[in-house]
Amino acid sequence: MSPRPPKPVPAASAGTGRPPLGQVRIIAGRWRGSKLPVLDLPGLRPSSDRLRETLFNWLQPVLPGARVLDLFAGSGALGFEAASRGAAQVDLVEQSAAAVTALRASALRLAGDPPEGISVHAADALAWLADPGRGPFDIAFVDPPFNAALWTPALAALAPRLAAGAFVHVESPNAQAAIVPVGWRLHREIRSREAHLGLYRVEPA
Repeated sequence: MSPRPPKPVPAASAGTGRPPLGQVRIIAGRWRGSKLPVLDLPGLRPSSDRLRETLFNWLQPVLPGARVLDLFAGSGALGFEAASRGAAQVDLVEQSAAAVTALRASALRLAGDPPEGISVHAADALAWLADPGRGPFDIAFVDPPFNAALWTPALAALAPRLAAGAFVHVESPNAQAAIVPVGWRLHREIRSREAHLGLYRVEPA
């Protein structure tokens, strides 16, 4: 009996050095149904389909033409969903080398070479935001690893990079909602068993 051929590695995880732990799918838009790998990395915890669908239903009126930041991008599920639904530019920032490799592969597969409207940045989120040339962003997703306690410094660093009236999605442990900067108004929220998802509107000065 001839040996069974090895299982193919999903294109977006090839070269990362880590097998995918699972997959998430893009829910709507031009890439509807496309799958993104979820690598087995510490702190990587993609939002459920239900939570993402709710979030993007809230954001859909402002997504077309928006400039979007996916900070602590991980699998890129939020950033790629935004691009699929009409965002003009999406910046994905991620520190893990394996995750960056997967993000770049997904960007090439979905958006062409070079990826139109999508930029993947291999960087520490706070260091990346320290560059005054970043932004302004109309929508930002902030979902750091829950054990890293990065909400306060990340949101403070993000604030000057936002456009007036921007929307910021913040995901944090259900028992401890993140403290946001002054002038951010809670627009919508939803809770799961483990997480609190808050969508905030940045009030114009």
